[in-house]
Amino acid sequence: MKILSVVGARPNFMKIAPFIRAINTYNESHPFTPSPPHPFSLSPPPPISHILVHTGQHYDDRMSKAFFEALDLPDADIDLGIGSGTHAEQIGNTMIAFEKVLKAEKPDWVVVVGDVNATLACSVTAKKENIRCCHIEAGLRSGDMSMPEEINRLVTDRLSDLLLVPDRLSIENLKAEGVPDIRIKFVGNIMIDTLEDNRNKASVLQLSDIIKGNAVLDYQFHPYIRDEHYALMTMHRPSNVDNKSVFSSLVHFLTREVSHDLPLLWPIHPRAMKNLEQFGLWQEVIEQKNLILLHPVGYHEMLRLNIGAKLILTDSGGLQEECTVLGTPCLTLRWNTERPITLREHGGASVLVGNNIGRIRSEYNLARNLSRTPVRPELWDGHTAERCLQEILEYKEG
Repeated sequence: MKILSVVGARPNFMKIAPFIRAINTYNESHPFTPSPPHPFSLSPPPPISHILVHTGQHYDDRMSKAFFEALDLPDADIDLGIGSGTHAEQIGNTMIAFEKVLKAEKPDWVVVVGDVNATLACSVTAKKENIRCCHIEAGLRSGDMSMPEEINRLVTDRLSDLLLVPDRLSIENLKAEGVPDIRIKFVGNIMIDTLEDNRNKASVLQLSDIIKGNAVLDYQFHPYIRDEHYALMTMHRPSNVDNKSVFSSLVHFLTREVSHDLPLLWPIHPRAMKNLEQFGLWQEVIEQKNLILLHPVGYHEMLRLNIGAKLILTDSGGLQEECTVLGTPCLTLRWNTERPITLREHGGASVLVGNNIGRIRSEYNLARNLSRTPVRPELWDGHTAERCLQEILEYKEG
């Protein structure tokens, strides 16, 4: 069997790493022996031949190469080098390049993960080439059609032959859309496989080393940072950082309130960094000595920061999931989420606060007094990748 997996951006790397390990483990435990053995045969092929394709949606070292190295991912077998551009440019260019790969490699399965543009482009191309498509992390829905990721999820799930879902709420989403039960398989959350594989390695990192190695301002005074006594911040979505009024209000809240209560660590996305300068907010941020700007950090560094944080403010979907398992109180700076299993009303650690400062302030004051309460949703046990591979191997048409 030949499986071709696709990654395009950082969230994909974290999801595909355990899947590749599951394939390697399967191949080691199922050695292929030709019968009868051919006297001139070379090394026998593995039961599963795997090809990793990187579309290049995240293409700089901080966004891509560093994550490959941290997660012990092999170099991509094929790098499409798509790069940046509009949604249409990325999707169109990816489809053109990926079609050539499929014609050359002729895989039995294309495996896509998550909801980035590469996921949509490669699922469409696979189906046009009549190649089976498997979507890992299927069934997530925010209900917000203004989010490009929601379009990617809907189209990918409609086309995929095998839908591997992380939770039972996702099963209900797919059933409501008329997806037959036979295409839906409940496997758990593959992101948690990566968390469990890397938790010990992340835990031994020193907070001071992370700050020193990633600080945006080398000369800035850094307050003493210790576990359970700092806040963590990530923010990258256009709805939060592209509107001057919205972004300014959020920055004022961070500098005038949060960082007055707790040291605030902010690994800042390039988009947010650019808009701090463009909207005249840069000076306000760097003058607040209790607010420490960091360059985008690696996976282990971010996991370590999450493990020790008193609370997190974020608009990242993946961090909502990690906070649930780690128990970190999480204020999600969005009005909706495709991961409702992470919300407090479903037993998780997150609460939706949008970008309304009054609501953020209220929930922030509540979160400061919450204790860390880890929760593990069903099948978020670190073995999802094994179940994903098993479902592909056991797949039967119709």
